[in-house]
Amino acid sequence: MKKNIIYIGIALIVGLLGGFLLFGGDSTDKATNSAKDNHEHSEEIATNQMWTCSMHPQIMQPEPGDCPICGMDLIPAESGADGLNANEIKMTDNAMALANIQTSLVGQGQIGNNSLKLSGKIKANEESNAVQVTYFGGRIEKLYVNSTGERVGAGQRLATIYSPELVAAQQELLTASSLKESQPELYKAVRNKLKLWKLSEKQINAIENSGKVQENFPVYATVSGTVTQKMVEEGDYVKQGQPLYKIANLNTVWAEFDAYENQIASLKVGQTIKVTTNAYRNEVFDAKVSFIDPLLNSSTRTVVVRAVLNNKNDLFKPGMFVEGKIEGAQESTSSKITVPATAVMWTGERSVVYIKTNPNEAVFEMREVLLGNANGDTYTIIEGLENGDEVVTNGTFTVDAAAQLQGKKSMMNTAGGKTMTGHEGHLGIQGNNSGDSKGNTDHSEMKERIAVSNKFQGQLKQVFDDYILLKDALVNDDAKSAQQAGKQIIQSLKYVDMKLLSDEKAHNHWMTIQKELNTSADAISSNTDISKQRGHFKHLSAHMISSVQLFGVNENVYIQFCPMADNNKGAYWISLEEEVRNPYYGEAMLTCGEVRDTLK
Repeated sequence: MKKNIIYIGIALIVGLLGGFLLFGGDSTDKATNSAKDNHEHSEEIATNQMWTCSMHPQIMQPEPGDCPICGMDLIPAESGADGLNANEIKMTDNAMALANIQTSLVGQGQIGNNSLKLSGKIKANEESNAVQVTYFGGRIEKLYVNSTGERVGAGQRLATIYSPELVAAQQELLTASSLKESQPELYKAVRNKLKLWKLSEKQINAIENSGKVQENFPVYATVSGTVTQKMVEEGDYVKQGQPLYKIANLNTVWAEFDAYENQIASLKVGQTIKVTTNAYRNEVFDAKVSFIDPLLNSSTRTVVVRAVLNNKNDLFKPGMFVEGKIEGAQESTSSKITVPATAVMWTGERSVVYIKTNPNEAVFEMREVLLGNANGDTYTIIEGLENGDEVVTNGTFTVDAAAQLQGKKSMMNTAGGKTMTGHEGHLGIQGNNSGDSKGNTDHSEMKERIAVSNKFQGQLKQVFDDYILLKDALVNDDAKSAQQAGKQIIQSLKYVDMKLLSDEKAHNHWMTIQKELNTSADAISSNTDISKQRGHFKHLSAHMISSVQLFGVNENVYIQFCPMADNNKGAYWISLEEEVRNPYYGEAMLTCGEVRDTLK
């Protein structure tokens, strides 16, 4: 029995040893191979790993180290796990909703309404204008119409004048009256002389019957209408035939529109034009094209298109902005790709749009396009888009701003790519300008800057000044003042005259920016919660920066950045001072941020 137990024990030991020899080595090899594979994979990941700064996410370096801006240790950046291409950007649902970003599918003739839209102003009908003059010289003793805008009727007394000539002529009349039986021709000649000075038979008879010389004579209106200009004051000496007032009959007015030269072929006299104005949003007024200017304005490259509007109810005021739509004026688009003007951004050298590259997610990429003719609110695309492409048609500038913030290819940044050292231009405007050691960039020679008139810059400057008031209110944690500043921005935007932009593309460019500024300012003015105001201020700032970059405001400004704003996504703003005063946090973190750019 003992021997059997020993044999069984020896067999068990041998079996265990054999199993180890057969399987143990393979497991060891597998473990070794697995560790080796994991090590190699880790090395591969480490090779592709990029490093960034938690406070300055624009810094991207291929190896760990210190942030070149603040000196903090760099941390591993997220690798391309999102599966995006180099120049694609992805936006959150919240950002899409806040910016009201909308897209449309491109198709042959699908976008476009076969109509031509024109913008213009109401003017007084020059055919009904009149100048009220005095028919005798003298000194104005009294004016009875003292301001423009007053209505006058034919025969209404406008002024009284002391005239030495009339005093002498009246004395002649009284003398000739006593001799009218013996010298009827002399008497008749004297009366006719007074009639040449527009004295009526009734006035002449009154002088003759009274036997007295009248010193002051009235001037009566010869036409009915509205005084558009007062040209004299009481006490002035006037000559015979000198104008006293300009009077316009506003029963009919002119609606004068500007048409660009590539639209002229679609226009002809007699076309029906539907006129709308912001004053009466729900009303459409029909008129006929009565005149197309034969001369092209060489500075604006436009011609004047005129229509006559009935104004018996005094609805239209000279100077009022109007829009006109001519149905059927646009040439057929059955074989052409067209997009709304709001989809196109223009830098002066390039035209770009943003396309949605993923139908199921908010992923966008910039694409350059070649534009054809413009027709009202649409552009014909010659190259760059195909049927089925989905383009951003509303909120285009917000998408572009997001691309700039992420260092991707954008309207102003043709190359794309993250800033590597912190010493280049930080708003994606590299390539034309090199920054100084502080990361500031001189934009005084930006090729992308659009040349505009001083008057337009002055109007934009007022909007910018109101923006600075809003920024200061947020710095001071003053929600009420921020509301008021938002309202002021809306009012100032109304006075920016788009007709001052001589180029059609610049005109449409500003229309898009103005719409975005107005939307953000309206959201700020209607909110009492300062945190919500600051959320909309980020979008307002992005579009304000675009407008200053494109058009300028004749003032040096600083583009500043807070990396912690918007849940550590970062946000920009504009300041007149280099010293940082943070509008996104106010007193809580007043000096958080840095100067990223200087626009000169």
